[in-house]
Amino acid sequence: MLKKIKLLLATSRPISWVNTAYPFAAGYLMTGGMPDTRFWVATLFFLIPYNLLMYGVNDVYDYESDIRNPRKGGIEGAVTPKKYHALILWAASLSCLPFVVALILTGSGAAAYTLVVVVFFVIAYSLKGLRFKEIPFLDSATSSMHFVGPLLYALSLHGFPAAAWPFAAAFFLWGAASQAFGAVQDVIPDREAGIRSVATVLGARRTVRLAVAGYFAACLLVALQGGVAVIVAVAGSAYIVSISSFWNITDKRAATARAGWKRFLWLNYAVGAVVTICLIVASR
Repeated sequence: MLKKIKLLLATSRPISWVNTAYPFAAGYLMTGGMPDTRFWVATLFFLIPYNLLMYGVNDVYDYESDIRNPRKGGIEGAVTPKKYHALILWAASLSCLPFVVALILTGSGAAAYTLVVVVFFVIAYSLKGLRFKEIPFLDSATSSMHFVGPLLYALSLHGFPAAAWPFAAAFFLWGAASQAFGAVQDVIPDREAGIRSVATVLGARRTVRLAVAGYFAACLLVALQGGVAVIVAVAGSAYIVSISSFWNITDKRAATARAGWKRFLWLNYAVGAVVTICLIVASR
């Protein structure tokens, strides 16, 4: 039993838990919410079950390509033997169900609809028959929704405040740019496996430049909000600096973008700390 629990935890990618729970929690509190029961239930949902569903479905339906991908098998994704696939899918479904039901029953119609859409995108990204991750450009948009979705759900609980939309839009641009850049390192193996992505269609160089443009647009949108948001925008420019060295990357050298992706994983924590401080200041 302990082995299975460890396997499920590894599948949920603990390094990424904060990336989904934080947007909800911050959005909920910054739009007038209090740390009430619904706050804690939703935060816990987006912390663990949501990630188990997202990455569990991904690991199961990406298994054949993952076993050939040297990036997999660590913090960037577990490569779990097929005999555990049913366990992962059942655990992901059953762990999410009570949270989703509780949140639907205690929220508004708009909130319920938003939550269902968010969960749908999580599943549709990897599930056989949908596989949004293999539809160029929709792959980046859907991946971004995985992280923007919890924020949108928080906003739905408070009537979608107009002041929050520029930040949600910037977050979406950041997420789409991040997914696109992340796909660059897999251009060659994805093409060999017949997997389509924004990077296989545009090529490594144009995808990196698209990602830079996405990050720039996100930073500009945040900066235009003024106040401490300018500090967040400046911190966010670190993503631009981080991937700019790959501006002229070729498809043959696409694998070298992995170095930039590793920086991205840890850069999230540094920029996230700046965002947190700015949110605390703005809430006073």
